[in-house]
Amino acid sequence: MQRRQWRSGAAAGGTRDVAVETPVAIVVNATTFVVMLASPADLADFATGFAISEGIVAVPDDIESIDIVVQPGGIEVRLWIADALARAAQERRRRLAGPTGCGLCGIESLTEANRPPVACVAHGPVPTPPEILAAMAGLSALQPIGAATRAVHAAALWRRGAPLLVREDVGRHNALDKLIGAARRGGVPTSDAMLLLTSRVSIEMIQKASSLGAAVVVAVSAPTSLAIDTATAAGLTLVAVARPDGFEVFSRADRIDWPEPISGATPDSIAD
Repeated sequence: MQRRQWRSGAAAGGTRDVAVETPVAIVVNATTFVVMLASPADLADFATGFAISEGIVAVPDDIESIDIVVQPGGIEVRLWIADALARAAQERRRRLAGPTGCGLCGIESLTEANRPPVACVAHGPVPTPPEILAAMAGLSALQPIGAATRAVHAAALWRRGAPLLVREDVGRHNALDKLIGAARRGGVPTSDAMLLLTSRVSIEMIQKASSLGAAVVVAVSAPTSLAIDTATAAGLTLVAVARPDGFEVFSRADRIDWPEPISGATPDSIAD
């Protein structure tokens, strides 16, 4: 993209890579279910992950077919599922047209906004603090769109010191949905992996994370109060504010392999 810049007291021309953002409609049995602004890549993963994390389907096999159709105003991802599943989905249908990755726009009730996590995660990896820091440090090298544009989020699965899957998108929710879809479609085990996020952690991110089955969530930014409550209810270990110098744990700290006792807190105070 052509642009003019001002740096160090001087003007200059040139170009910059920018993140592509386009309206993406997820269409279920010929009816538009939701419209999101998203990056136009990995759209089958996106639609599958969205359908699973939003409770439209339970597993990828519930989706009979996926068609990606480019339209003049954006892209349609057309899902075909059993009529009974489609009718149930339409009963709780919401439309999300607006800001990038908008999480709760259009939800029709407070009960829906505060729906419980999809699953309660009982088991999971027991990472050490250095393993958590190494995983977050290694994530940036796996974000080609982020490196080129500095304008997208990433979600990744990391197991035993190595990445399993990474997905990027202009929307943090979209990146996570793409990761969920890729993991489920590829049959990638998630119970012994960490979920890494380059964004803040809000309630809907934890709701989606619980459907993935990863017991440890690590994010670069801080969580909200509802995210902490939901992670606790789901039995997730929520690690946030993960920076090169350390991190903070807000739920199930007992799942971390601490080298020494936690200073200033009893192990049970943030474990349950």
